[in-house]
Amino acid sequence: MPHGSFINMKIFLIGKNGQLGFFLEKTLRNNKFQVFSYGREDLDIENFEKIKSEIESRSPDVVINATAYHLVEQCEENPEKAFIVNAVAVRNLAKICKERKIIFVTYSTDYVFDGLLGHAYDENNEPNPLQVYGVSKLSGEFLTRNYCDKSFVIRTCGVYGGKLGSRSKKGNFILNIMKQAQGKKTLKISSEQIVSPTYAPDLAIGTLELLKKMPPFGVYHLVNDGTCSWAEFATEAFRKAHIKTKIIPIDRKGMVESVRKPLFSALKNKKAAKIGIVLPHWKDALARYIKYLSV
Repeated sequence: MPHGSFINMKIFLIGKNGQLGFFLEKTLRNNKFQVFSYGREDLDIENFEKIKSEIESRSPDVVINATAYHLVEQCEENPEKAFIVNAVAVRNLAKICKERKIIFVTYSTDYVFDGLLGHAYDENNEPNPLQVYGVSKLSGEFLTRNYCDKSFVIRTCGVYGGKLGSRSKKGNFILNIMKQAQGKKTLKISSEQIVSPTYAPDLAIGTLELLKKMPPFGVYHLVNDGTCSWAEFATEAFRKAHIKTKIIPIDRKGMVESVRKPLFSALKNKKAAKIGIVLPHWKDALARYIKYLSV
């Protein structure tokens, strides 16, 4: 644990402009942390020397990596890029943190699992990714833990938030289906994938709680409570937003543009719950998001 009170911890945040990074910065600043935050235009995660120099000049207590190459289809086409961002760059951060005795926080994904378990995965279940994206993120997990013993790997699922969503994905699931629904009576959404959609502000608060409680380092799952299919999630979103378009569930067998996706990749916050960190139910989170979008 860093010297001084928890409130005086200095946080070095990479990826401030992403869906999660935006709310991490906001949550940390609201809690009076000293935050050094960087977007891709400020600090390229692939530039090891620049990152190392910047961390050394700031001397933070915690480094949080909220960056990722998470376009699943593009990862298949650009595996080198996927591994550079999701594994090699993460290893470099872990090495710097180890050398300077800094706590390292990075994020992983439900896609490290194959979805064959039939119920929500906890931290003890064996990963078995089906595609390049999942393999690259699992590699990042292993490298984090191998290179930095003071690290938290936070697995999450279906992150959404903000009025613009993810820049690389040009939105998020909710924003995109709202656009697609305009002028349509029906909209087909996949029903076979069971997930734990997670609201970025709740994930940011969960991360802060993890740092406050400082449990043993390792892998933690942080998702909104409950599970649903994407079709159920869309139906609930349209009901709350009073959108009349009807959702038609469609079974795509977990295939999108020839990329295999896990069919049941919902996560269970087993370790976090034991230390009192519980995120709200996904329906509660979705209701807050729809209200946020309407303001």
